[in-house]
Amino acid sequence: MAKPSKPLLVYDGECEFCRLWIDRWRARTGDRIQYATYQEVASRYPNRPLERFRQAVQLYNTDGQWYEGAEAVYRSLGGPGWWAYRTVPGFAPISRAAYRWIAAHRPFCARVTHALWGPSLVTPQATRTVWAFLRVLGLVYLAAFLSLLPQVVGLYGERGILPLVDLIRGAKGQWGNAAFLAAPSWLWLGAGDRMLVGTCLAGAGCSLLLAIGIVPGLAALGAWASYLSITSVGTTFLWFQWDSLLLETGFLALFLAPWRPWSKPSDDPPRPVMLWLTRWLLFRLLIASAAVKLTSGDPNWRQLTALQYHYWTQPIPPPIAWTFAQFPAWFDKLSTLVMFFIEGVCPFLLFGPRRVRFVALGAICSLQILILLTGNYGFFNFLTLALCVCWLDDGIGGVRREAKTKTPSRFAKWGLRAVATAVLLLGLIPFTGALFPQIRWPAAILGLERVISPWRVANGYGLFAIMTTTRPEITIEGSDDGTTWKAYEFRYKPGDPKRPPPFLGPHMPRLDWQMWFASLDGLRQSPWFLYLCERLLQGSEPVTRLLATNPFAGHPPRFIRARLSSYHFTSRAEKKATGAWWKMEEVGLYCPPLTLTAGRVSLVAPDSLPR
Repeated sequence: MAKPSKPLLVYDGECEFCRLWIDRWRARTGDRIQYATYQEVASRYPNRPLERFRQAVQLYNTDGQWYEGAEAVYRSLGGPGWWAYRTVPGFAPISRAAYRWIAAHRPFCARVTHALWGPSLVTPQATRTVWAFLRVLGLVYLAAFLSLLPQVVGLYGERGILPLVDLIRGAKGQWGNAAFLAAPSWLWLGAGDRMLVGTCLAGAGCSLLLAIGIVPGLAALGAWASYLSITSVGTTFLWFQWDSLLLETGFLALFLAPWRPWSKPSDDPPRPVMLWLTRWLLFRLLIASAAVKLTSGDPNWRQLTALQYHYWTQPIPPPIAWTFAQFPAWFDKLSTLVMFFIEGVCPFLLFGPRRVRFVALGAICSLQILILLTGNYGFFNFLTLALCVCWLDDGIGGVRREAKTKTPSRFAKWGLRAVATAVLLLGLIPFTGALFPQIRWPAAILGLERVISPWRVANGYGLFAIMTTTRPEITIEGSDDGTTWKAYEFRYKPGDPKRPPPFLGPHMPRLDWQMWFASLDGLRQSPWFLYLCERLLQGSEPVTRLLATNPFAGHPPRFIRARLSSYHFTSRAEKKATGAWWKMEEVGLYCPPLTLTAGRVSLVAPDSLPR
């Protein structure tokens, strides 16, 4: 009997379960394996009993040997499964037993397969999926830049709270040319108001091109570089996890976006390794978010009481948060359990059968939409939903062509492997740290992480590890005479108890958010707050534009101070009686009176204020 030129896998052509899985294996192995039904070829091999063909798949290998059942499957498919079959103790006998059971119950297994995967097991393409993902990512980029545009001069401009011109001048003097490696940014060439606005406009323009699909590769690069240039040097107001998530997602998108003038849904399939890393990013984000809550030791998470505080202690609650805060304690505990299930269990189901994956994806999207409605987290939830798109496939639109890949050149293949390996390894450092804080990585890997970390291509995630149980709020007041004080009203953070909480969508007011952290951290841990007071004493227009009201529009005040108050949502009865969303209680001074001395902020001597 002549040996085959290629391995031949023989199966039962009358078995629906066999046909389903053979179609899937055929798509995976391509031309490397020949496939035939035993009804077609059994007569060619009279020395092989017909009953063996009926009981299990048979592999006739190029060495002239026959293999059957689980071993035939693993030999045909190769990869990790074949490695485990040969080397992992106990894997082979368990696989053989499982195969025998499945072979004896093939009609039942066919029904289960249909229920979990649908009518076909062939993996659909993800070309249209990635095409849609890149457009949604472009919209998220656009929202991020348009949100930052009206704030950037007040935050980092020449008369802003933390002028980048001064920061960069000091960094250059300390580090020289090495400053670029610590904070990669083209703003080292100049960080004046026009450069800041120009960077936001350039990023917004590239984002729009990416959303439309014009020169998508170049547009993705421009949007990523623009956002990196601002965030790498503007750490105080741009250090949030969604800033890092946008940069990491945007970096991976550079390898998914087609580098041609115009992208179409029928473009070449995405590079599988980069698509997998983008999907892996969503998995890391969700699992780490659940893990940090459990490993932090905060009893509010372990006792399921965290949501009794969350709705009114989060940085900027929207109106719906007030409604959710009125729900009974049992509802909050149930909601916390559901949240842990979605963040901690559903991500694993994403790697399961297709319909199971879509159910898990629906739960994840529902959670993100619920967080979006009950909290103002800028573009974070929109970006997470964009990552969810990557877990879909073209079969959603009825396109069930099997996945194909375009073979890159040898240079491109090794380059992709190097980038993918580095991103995967560097992402594992913070990810394993969230799961197992006691793990210590080798010094060489940590050194590589320190070199690469300024580029924000692999980051750690996990929000609200410790749940705050109080809500202190800072009120900044100015005075001309030290006796009569007038309050500055912020645009979005709580102030007037009767003012409704805002719903901001993808907009993120950076100063209002940072005020929440300043109230929790204290004045010593928030040195930027003194610069804010200095700009108000100077009457800086870019800074006062960040506020809702400026009680000293004609001239800056002579003195500035900050008071601390405790805020809590009102109950239904209290709101009905008073019309107030918040109840407020005075706590004391956050920052004592300040004034300008020789152009710089300084403490006011107690005896210099009127009594």
